[in-house]
Amino acid sequence: MIVRFLLAALVAGLFVGVVMTPVQYAGVVPLILQAEEYESGAPGHEAVSPDLGGSAERRQMSALFGGELVLANYHEPAVGASSEEAGASSFDGNRLFGTLSANIVAGGGFALILAAVSLLTGRAIARSNGVLWGLAGFATVGLAPALGLPPELPAMPAADLFERQVWWAAVVTLTAGALYLLVFRRELWATLAAIVMLAVPHVVGAPHPLDLASPVPPTLAAEFAVISLATTAAFWVLLGLSVGFVMDRFGTRAV
Repeated sequence: MIVRFLLAALVAGLFVGVVMTPVQYAGVVPLILQAEEYESGAPGHEAVSPDLGGSAERRQMSALFGGELVLANYHEPAVGASSEEAGASSFDGNRLFGTLSANIVAGGGFALILAAVSLLTGRAIARSNGVLWGLAGFATVGLAPALGLPPELPAMPAADLFERQVWWAAVVTLTAGALYLLVFRRELWATLAAIVMLAVPHVVGAPHPLDLASPVPPTLAAEFAVISLATTAAFWVLLGLSVGFVMDRFGTRAV
């Protein structure tokens, strides 16, 4: 029964990963391409050093865990490439395959996490509450970390990757625990503990580099953060609904 339950959640997650890929191509990828012009030194823009928010590892961490789900460690447009050439590169096979693969992995992985939480808490995921499950996932994995580490574009400065990973993991763990206390426990101590758990990582503060200078225009960075979070919210809501639909359709329940 548990295997069937997890398999149903996995199928729903894979479906969401495929569906979200064109959504990201419409909203997120064009902004990444614009930022790459500043990073690579396209005409009219000064090139920056590769380690200024531009490594493949840093981009992938930002994409998968900093607020949005685009696999951004694809190859760079050539220095001096025109905007048309850079735009065309967004639709090459490698970029599309990388983005689709990342979305499928993220969709399947997060769907299994939702299913595991459902099993541990004894609360079923259904069409009637799928949106709530999705919003809880977004608040935990997307919104809470983004309050301290918003989604970043290429050429944007970033702190040490390990420090950011540690802070991200702490925020996600504490936020998940706080949501559990707020939703499933009614005692006063649980509410107070949840408030403390939500506040602590943000009081401590996320790691940031000393030099925040960046060639990326602030308006572009802000637009990217907003669209990335909106895309992530849509991903989680669709994921919750899809998992709930599959559970209802095939009569699969956590309990």
